[in-house]
Amino acid sequence: MSPFRASAPFTPEWKHFGFTVDDGVATVAFDRPERLNALTFEAYADLRDLLLELPHRDDVRALVLRGRGRGFCSGGDVDAIIGATLDMAPDDLLAFTRMTGETVRAMRECPVPVIAAVHGVAAGAGAVLALAADFRVVESTARFAFLFTRVGLAGGDMGAAYLLPRIAGLGHATRLLMLGDTVGAEEADRCGLVSEAVGEGEAAEAAGRLARRLADGPAFAYAQTKALLSRELDMGLSGAVELEAVTQALLMKSEDYREFHAAFTGRRDPQWKGR
Repeated sequence: MSPFRASAPFTPEWKHFGFTVDDGVATVAFDRPERLNALTFEAYADLRDLLLELPHRDDVRALVLRGRGRGFCSGGDVDAIIGATLDMAPDDLLAFTRMTGETVRAMRECPVPVIAAVHGVAAGAGAVLALAADFRVVESTARFAFLFTRVGLAGGDMGAAYLLPRIAGLGHATRLLMLGDTVGAEEADRCGLVSEAVGEGEAAEAAGRLARRLADGPAFAYAQTKALLSRELDMGLSGAVELEAVTQALLMKSEDYREFHAAFTGRRDPQWKGR
């Protein structure tokens, strides 16, 4: 994590979702179960700002996104967002759509591994947030739907047209984004959207186990791996090989690399410091 802090303190309270930290594992719980955890303008802004804050905190080494109640997240609230946008000026609309995209970009650029624990519905923006996570732990009854064309908007929203072809391939991405069809967990798995498939009611616990493993591991190595995966998507081979060479040389000077050698020669488990 970055040791460089400006004057502003960390946010003491996030009002538009639940947020907890337990021994290095942070959990964001979308908390509007009566609306299938539909997002509001304020929830987007809080999530964006939290993701920008996490790289500067030293108490979070893994992040879980989950939803309370019957689903993960049903996307933007029809009344609070879709209805409101009908009367918004063009500059305000652009500020909103940029904010949603900034949320996904912050998720991908955050050095903390992000796990989406998906149960029930992940639709619209909810599907994109799951897509932008590093890992998706998905229950057998979960459903994904990229619904943007169903409301008359472009299927590429919040970076979906960038991320989905790279995860599922262009053919699956075209079908899912163009038609907006709902797909179940089994089909989502075939498309490559599922990192870990679990039974009904098991996503939160399984995501917690994965988060615990990540939080207890070599955080600096995980952060650099995530950065390589994101940045090499648009690089040629020579640039990618050079970036990996520079990254490995950097990590070879890390405390964790030295700790591995000490643990191996001492016949003990390494005590990772994330440095």
